[in-house]
Amino acid sequence: GEITLRGQVLPIGGLKEKLLAAHRGGIKTVLIPEENARDLKEIPDNIKADLTIKTVKWIDEVLAIALAKQPIPLADDVATTAKALKSDDALEERVNTH
Repeated sequence: GEITLRGQVLPIGGLKEKLLAAHRGGIKTVLIPEENARDLKEIPDNIKADLTIKTVKWIDEVLAIALAKQPIPLADDVATTAKALKSDDALEERVNTH
């Protein structure tokens, strides 16, 4: 889809195909433009039942949902992730002090 310069989320084409692909891919939550809500009647009930479909009108809504929490690292990546987070914190601290 597209986002205007003011942050409005514009409608998309092919909603049915996109939701079917998301379902096949094991995705559980999808965000769709508010203007596409009327197109949900074309989506089979079993697909809608398996998906959490959230409508959004503004990019602020998208970011609040999509960036709600940090992903959980894989067990093998815990040490690497911890090291990266410490590095990010140090970088952020340096940036914020300048």
